[in-house]
Parts: sequence; C-alpha cells; structure tokens
Amino acid sequence: MSASRRSGITDELGPEEPEPAREGGDGSDLLAALLDGMDAALCAFDADGVVTHWNREAERILGWTAAEAVGRAGFAGWAVRSADAEEVEARLMSAMHAPGRQVNEFALLTKDGGRVLVRTQSAAVHGPDGKPAGVYCAFSEVHAQIDLERSIALSEALLEDASWGVVLVDADLRPAVVNAHAARALGAGRTAVLGRPLGELLAQGAEELESALTHVLAEGAPPAPAELWVSVRTPEGERRRCWRSGFVRLASPLAEEPVPLGVGWMFQDVTEARQGEQEASLLRFRAQQLHRAARAAAECEDPAEAVTVHLDFALAGFADHALIDRVAEGTADGTARVRLVRIAATPSGSPGPSRLAGQAGLPVRYGDGHPAVQCVERCGSVRASAGAAGAEAARTWALSRQWPADTVHALCAVLRSRGRTLGAVTFLRGAGRNPFERADAMYAEDVATHIATALDLANLAPDDH
Repeated sequence: MSASRRSGITDELGPEEPEPAREGGDGSDLLAALLDGMDAALCAFDADGVVTHWNREAERILGWTAAEAVGRAGFAGWAVRSADAEEVEARLMSAMHAPGRQVNEFALLTKDGGRVLVRTQSAAVHGPDGKPAGVYCAFSEVHAQIDLERSIALSEALLEDASWGVVLVDADLRPAVVNAHAARALGAGRTAVLGRPLGELLAQGAEELESALTHVLAEGAPPAPAELWVSVRTPEGERRRCWRSGFVRLASPLAEEPVPLGVGWMFQDVTEARQGEQEASLLRFRAQQLHRAARAAAECEDPAEAVTVHLDFALAGFADHALIDRVAEGTADGTARVRLVRIAATPSGSPGPSRLAGQAGLPVRYGDGHPAVQCVERCGSVRASAGAAGAEAARTWALSRQWPADTVHALCAVLRSRGRTLGAVTFLRGAGRNPFERADAMYAEDVATHIATALDLANLAPDDH
C-alpha cells in the first residue's frame, strides 16, 4: 500500500491492489500440518497411481519418509511385495471409480524389511471438473484398529445391553448417559433422568452417592466396589435398594493433561442377597440368645428370676422395653372380663435389668381392646403401632395403653404352659425402630414359651382353671 493510502489521501489509482502473497501462505503449510497431525496414516495417489501425499503417521508405521515415498509409482518393490503389488494397487485404485469408501486389509512392508498388517479405507479424490483425479488412503495397524473397535463395541454394549446399571455422570454430578438397566433401577426413562440432580432421583442415599462421585473425581477410582443403600421413588412408593457400585474416573484422551469429564458409575442390585444375609444373621443371633437365656435361666434357683433372665436376653437388639402381665385369678374362665396383673417390666427411663413387681396383685388399668387383653383372649400374638401419627398423638396413644411415652410399636405374645393361658409378654419399640414384623412375632412366641415355663414353675400363675 502506498504512503498516500496510509495517510488517507485519495488518488486515481482505482481499487486498492492486493498485497503480494506471503511466502508459504498458499495453504500448503496448513495442509501439511493437518496431514501430519492426523492420528491415522494417510497417503494419496494421483490418477496414474503415483504417490502424492505421505504423512508422519505413515512414516511411523512403515518407516518410509515423505521424501522417500512421494513420487513413487504405487507400492511395488518398496511398500508391498512384488508378488502382491498388482492385486494391492488394483484394489486401492478401484476406489477411484467406486461410490463411498472401500475397506481392505493388506500386508505392507516396512523400511527395515518387516511386514505390517494394516486396515485401509480408500475413497476417490475428484478434480475441479468433478471427475476422479486420484485416491486417498487412510490406514492403521490392524491390532490398533481392532483395539479401537473393541473399545467402541464395549462402550455400546455397556450402554445398551448390559445386565447391570451404567451411568456416565458429568463433572457437575448429573447423569449424562444412562443405559436401559440403570433407567429401570432409577424408576424413570433414559432421557428423563439426564441432567437432573441425583437428589431428585433418589429419596434417600443421594448424599452418600454424591460424596462417592466427588471422591472419584478428586482421587480416582476406589480399590474395591462399594455397597450403597438408597431409596428409589416409584409409583408404588419408596423402595429400599442396595446397589453394589464400582466407579471409574473419565478423562479426555485428547488433552495434554488429564481433564476430568466425569465418572463412570456401574452398579448391580444386590438387595435380595443382602436382605437374605441380614435375615440369616438375625436368625443366628436370636437362636444364640435363646440358647444363652436357657443356660442362664437353668442356673437360677428362683424360677421367678428365670422369668426376668429370659426377658433381658430377648430385649437385646429386639426391643426397647418389655413387660409381663399374668392373668388375675378368676378372670380367665371365659365368663369374666380378662384382668391382667403386672409381674415384671424393664425400666422405662434408663436401661437396666428387668424387675419383678405385682406382689400386691392389683390389676393393670387396661381398657377394652387393649393389645395385651386381645392377645390373652385370642391365644395368639397381636401387633400394634401408632402409625404415622405425630409425636404428641403417639405419646397420647402410648400413655393410654399404660406403656412408656416413647413407645410407637408394640408386640404382645401369649404365655401358655400345660394347656393354660398364663398371661402375655409385651415388647415395645420407640420411634427409631421399624414396626414389628411376622418374623419378629415368631421370635417373640419362642421367648414367650420359655417365659411361660419359668412362670408356671415359679407358681406366679393363677391356680389351674
């Protein structure tokens, strides 16, 4: 540009002349950089089969430099055995007149005389007039290609057909990809869970899961799988599930330094197995408690003391409080209203051993329909619960039944010995425990059998009737 142009003065030279092209600015440097930067080996042939391009990856695989390769007519005598050259060149050049890409496998020669099996993708190169002007060929070692295909196939299989849940979680701890199994486990569609916080997908356990994911992002994969208990929202309500989970940190393979893309989370539902193990462990513990209680009671000189021994052993891990009521004399003949007398109970304030009571023989103020009364009348176990009542309503419910104020769940088991109904044993749980279930009732009935035997032996029951 002239000085007058730079100073803003106009003249009559007409449109501004283009500046001369800079050295190397014709795009050849850019093309060379693109070719050399490719992860795949690439070569190109003109219409006569002469090599026109050869990048660094091709040099790495075969050992021939671009200066040695460009300008050669085909591969014969240097990159392919002479016996195979005609067939190889024919298959490569056939791509010039074929639609799309062609895939072939060839054995090429390295500069040092070795052989390398490569997989090629060839396609036609068209000139400005649209006619075929040559062929380009991208190739890579077969084992590297197979490794890549295996990785892609594995990823697709995990995200489609895997029999366990697979979730790819992004760096913000939100699901980015979910397979069908995981979507079913989360109780939603595959697209419905994407991008949503885990707290919206799980009723309980989201904090523990997010903590595990954060740890993996910061420290890497843990050395062993972890078992997480969660509650999943479903149309039928919340479901408690145990997921055996494995985690791997995902990093970009294209970055010079590892850049976390998120976490791969794989899990399998092991709820039934864990519940089975817990039930078996609970059964073993309860059987051991019954055995220990029987041996301890056998050492008691006073059968009444044996009653409290059985009660104390039964409480461990089973209930918070317990009490025993015997049938008052003259009230279990089927004609009079059942009256019960308290003979033993655990402290309601602080933990401690059971204490004998009821020496005065005064009946407990149980109303009609009380669970303990129903238990005696039916000669069977009775379960009761305050349900979803508030704290104050639950307190009123417990006090009206002559139970400690913190009681929320109750289980009454009948005491029978020698064909007679002697009374009832009642186990009580607070708000921190689950309601009594059928398995709990069976255990309470076993305990009641031992207590009834000791009670009958202690002559604390009423006379035969």
